[in-house]
Amino acid sequence: MAVQIVMPRLGDFMTEGIVARWAKSQGDAVSQGELIAEIESEKLNYELEATSDGFLHHAVDEGATVGVDDVIGYLLAEGEEPPQAEQPTAAATASAPAATPQRRTPRRGADDVVPSTPGARRLAASLGVDISQITPTGPRGRVVDADVRAYHEAQLPKPPPGMPEPSKIEPLSGMRRAIAQNMRGSLSGTAQLSYFLEVDVTEAQRLRREVARESGVSINMASVLIRACAESLKRVPALNSILVGDNVMFFDEVNMGVAVALDDGLIVPVLKGVQDMSVAQIAEGIQGLSERARAGELSSSEISGGTFTISVLGVVDGFTPILNPPQNALLGVGRSVQKPVVRGGEVVIREMMTLSLTGDHQVIDGAVAASFFRRLQQMVERPASLFR
Repeated sequence: MAVQIVMPRLGDFMTEGIVARWAKSQGDAVSQGELIAEIESEKLNYELEATSDGFLHHAVDEGATVGVDDVIGYLLAEGEEPPQAEQPTAAATASAPAATPQRRTPRRGADDVVPSTPGARRLAASLGVDISQITPTGPRGRVVDADVRAYHEAQLPKPPPGMPEPSKIEPLSGMRRAIAQNMRGSLSGTAQLSYFLEVDVTEAQRLRREVARESGVSINMASVLIRACAESLKRVPALNSILVGDNVMFFDEVNMGVAVALDDGLIVPVLKGVQDMSVAQIAEGIQGLSERARAGELSSSEISGGTFTISVLGVVDGFTPILNPPQNALLGVGRSVQKPVVRGGEVVIREMMTLSLTGDHQVIDGAVAASFFRRLQQMVERPASLFR
């Protein structure tokens, strides 16, 4: 019996993926656990392995964009024919006229070829154009390069009246498009409210540097704050929760999402079980996740399952971070800077940092957020217990 090969879900927000490369040719015999395809999502690359023995049948071509859980191929018994009823569905739909350009959509299967020149097919693939939608003008009814260019230019958006001609137009695609969709969904689906608090990190910075020298581990302030958050969430567990439909799910385990900036966007790998980690262990975990994130080597389990998130933007004093649904809270971290403050009736120089807490007001009221902030401030300003 034919075994379906489907597009895997590589993260909480993934809706589609690209079959970047078939590692085995059509009809090849493969063994369970053998690499059969390389999958790309907006966030990471993934090596897809065979779930059983069989003969490989490609249901889509390399470069096809396919929805999560849709069929991309089959593992067949010897002499078995692939099912004909199952067809992968396009994960993206055509744009309306004058809207944003079309995304790349699945190519047709080998048995449903659009008459076209090789150059036209390559050009259509590079521009993200569905060649089946193009009216052919070439010899023998084939789509040629000029047809592809004309179709693509007709789909490009026009600037509003009175605006100058743009120097270039770049569609939101890949990771940038995924981020845009997630952020719009976050703001439209939650009641977000941000709170700000300035904390004294003078002692925490001193201890951080001291422990780093003694342990030989590179420890940044984010690692200290993650440890402080984990302790604070034990006392105020309402923030270590997610909202699923009309149900709030609370957790004892703290899986910390850590925002990592990439050249073309942002990714939030998850460091799991931080409530049981030391500051040094957290620092090593973050470093490993960040290195794999920038190399595009994160596994699907490393970008899912977060219960709380921290986002460090150290060049600004403060900002309003946007929630990472379904999580109900997120801590934003501004820069650490020396400034004059009043202590015991005297003006002294202390190292201060602005923290911003965004919560979903559907779940977290101001009093609960304030309670978390009070606890977090105590932990950060009297940090000895964090380094035990």
